[in-house]
Amino acid sequence: MSAAPDDLALAFELADFADSITVGRFRAEDLEVETKPDMTPVTEVDRAVERMIRERLAAQRPADAVLGEEYGDSGPAQRRWILDPIDGTKNYVRGLPVWGTLIALEEDGEPTVGVVSAPALGRRWWAARGAGAFVGDGLTDSPRRLRVSSVRELADAQLSISELDGWDEIGRLDDLLTLARSCWRSRGFGDFWGYMLVAEGAVDVSLEPEVALWDLAAPLVIVEEAGGRFTDLGGVATAAGGDSLATNGLLHAAVLEIIGR
Repeated sequence: MSAAPDDLALAFELADFADSITVGRFRAEDLEVETKPDMTPVTEVDRAVERMIRERLAAQRPADAVLGEEYGDSGPAQRRWILDPIDGTKNYVRGLPVWGTLIALEEDGEPTVGVVSAPALGRRWWAARGAGAFVGDGLTDSPRRLRVSSVRELADAQLSISELDGWDEIGRLDDLLTLARSCWRSRGFGDFWGYMLVAEGAVDVSLEPEVALWDLAAPLVIVEEAGGRFTDLGGVATAAGGDSLATNGLLHAAVLEIIGR
C-alpha cells in the first residue's frame, strides 16, 4: 500500500507545530513534570503537543482515528494516526537534546507514513510507503535519501542498546551482553535515535525490551523504506509486539539467534 503525498505533507505540518511547542519549553525552569501510574514522567509539553495534533487532525482528517501515548485511542477506523508527542521525555526533562515527536499513519493495520522530528538535534527523518526514507539535517542543501548499511557479520556490527534495567527486568540481560560481545561496538543511543541511525546506515542493530506501538510505528516505516528489517523479538514484522529489533536486514537472523524469543 502506498501513502498519499498529502498525508506526508500533513504529518510535516503537524511536526512543525509540535516543534514550536517542544522547543519553546525545552529547559524551561518552570516545566511541570508529573509521574504517571507506570512510573514514567510526563510533562505539560507532552500533553500540549498531543492535544494540538488531535485538534488539527479532527479538523483536517475527521474520519481518521487517533492513538496517542497521553490520551489513548479514539476508536476503530481504517486509517489511524499514531502519536508519541515526546519520545525521550526523560531526556527532555533533564535537558538532554535527544528527544523527538513521532507521527505515523496506519492504514488497514499497516504503518504507511512515518515522521520523526528531533528539533534539538536539528534533524527530521521521514518515509512513506513506496517513496523511500529521507533525513533533513542541515548539512546538505537537500534531504538525503537513507540506506541501511551493508555489514554482514556481527563482528563488524555497531549495536545500539537501550538502558540495561529493562533487559534485567525481563531476565534477558545475559543474552543482551552476549549479543554485545558478539558485535564490534555497542553504544546506548536509545529511543528513536537508535532506529534512525540504523536507517542512516551508521548503526547496524538497534533493539529494545519493552516498547509501545507509538514508540515504533514511525521508526518502522523509516527503517523499512531505508532497506532494513523491523520486527519484534519473535521475528514478526510488527510495531505492536511490545519489544523491537531493527537491523540492516543482513544481520537480523543472527541477532534473533542470540536474543530472539
